[in-house]
Amino acid sequence: MRGVTMGRRGLLGGLLAAGATDVLSTRVLAAGNDSPKVVIRTNHGAITVQVALKRAPITATNFLRYVDTGRYDGGNFFRAARTPGHPTEGTIVGTTSHKLQPFPPIAHEPTTVTGLRHITGTISLGRFEPGTARADFFICASPSPYLDAHPGAPGDNLGFAAFGQVVEGISVVHTILGLPSNGFSPFPDQKGEWLKPKVPIISMKRVA
Repeated sequence: MRGVTMGRRGLLGGLLAAGATDVLSTRVLAAGNDSPKVVIRTNHGAITVQVALKRAPITATNFLRYVDTGRYDGGNFFRAARTPGHPTEGTIVGTTSHKLQPFPPIAHEPTTVTGLRHITGTISLGRFEPGTARADFFICASPSPYLDAHPGAPGDNLGFAAFGQVVEGISVVHTILGLPSNGFSPFPDQKGEWLKPKVPIISMKRVA
C-alpha cells in the first residue's frame, strides 16, 4: 500500500479482527504494561519505540501483532520523505518483508481521538483512505503537525494514526532520512524520495 497524498506530503500506507485485537491487548495488559517497547534493528543502528497501547489500542495492537509474528523482520525502510528546503526534516517509511500474508486493514484512530500528535520521533501508520491501513509505518524526524487530524479542513482531514514515540535512536532516524534517495518510485509525487539502497530491517522485537 504505497502512495497516499495528504496535505503537503504523500505517505505510505476495515477493521482488525476483534478477537485477535482483544487477545493481544489482554495479554499485554495482563503483564501490567500498556506502553511496551519495540526495538527496530537496522544496519545503521537501533531505534527503540514506546507503543501507546492504552491511548491508541487499535493501531498499537495491530503494530504489535506484526512485530510478534515476525512480519517486519527482513523488511526495510524504503522512503525518506524530506521537507522541501529542509533536508533534516521529514519522515522515514518502513514496511514488512511481504513474505507473509498481511492482516486485514484496521479502523482509523485519528489524533483527535488518541490525543497523540506528530512530533519529533512519533511513529504512525500509513494509509490510503481511512480504514485501509495495514502494516506500513513512518517515523517523524521533525514536528509534522500537518499529519494530524484537522476537523473542518476540506477533503480527507482525518490525518494519520500516531501510536507511539521513539525513546532511543532518533539519530538513526536522522541518518536514514539523509541517505541517497534516487531510487525508482512508482508514484510521481514521490520522485527523489525512495531510498537506494533500501535500509534493511534486520529484526523488530518487543523488549518490554
